[in-house]
Amino acid sequence: MSPLAEVIAAFMFGSLVGILVQRSRFCNVAALRDAMLFRSYRSTKALLVGMMIMTFLFTLGMTFGIGHPVQFDSGLNTVIGLFLFGIGMVMAGACTVGTWVRVGEGNIGALWALIFTFVGMFAFSMLYSVIHWPPAYGLMDHKVHLRSLQFGFANARTLQDETGIPAVVFGLIQVGVLALFYRAILRREARQKAAAAGGSAPAGEEGGCH
Repeated sequence: MSPLAEVIAAFMFGSLVGILVQRSRFCNVAALRDAMLFRSYRSTKALLVGMMIMTFLFTLGMTFGIGHPVQFDSGLNTVIGLFLFGIGMVMAGACTVGTWVRVGEGNIGALWALIFTFVGMFAFSMLYSVIHWPPAYGLMDHKVHLRSLQFGFANARTLQDETGIPAVVFGLIQVGVLALFYRAILRREARQKAAAAGGSAPAGEEGGCH
């Protein structure tokens, strides 16, 4: 595929995803917040389904050498960064995708959140070029260095290269794990419906003592 074709395909795919996200009001923050605070799992189920589809298609592409999988070292710095980013998403009231959608809809608060997202990324890049996470920078060789708080990296492509097992196999394993979470949510929803049905019975049919 030529670079121009890749750009056109990416634009069409991004536009389609943007329309779907805007119309469905999907947000990663809402998917987790609603499940934990309000016991509502609509967005959570959508997130799990999206992750299952994405994982299968990405690992299928890796198996046949399609695409350019990103490989990067992770360590304690990654954990801290993700935690801080999660706090920022909660404070902004939306994930990065949701923020883009809100900006497109004219939300000024989301615009400020998006602007300072870029400000933070720029500040981090400048700081990282001067003060590297010690001693991560000198040990980013994709290997595990627990004493230096570096965990290396391992994805489906890496496991395929090292074991000879197709990447899609590891993808299907992850899909299976996500499917278990989805099934657990369906069971919880069934219990909620049963409890609601029992609680909505006429007063004369309810037990006398509580």
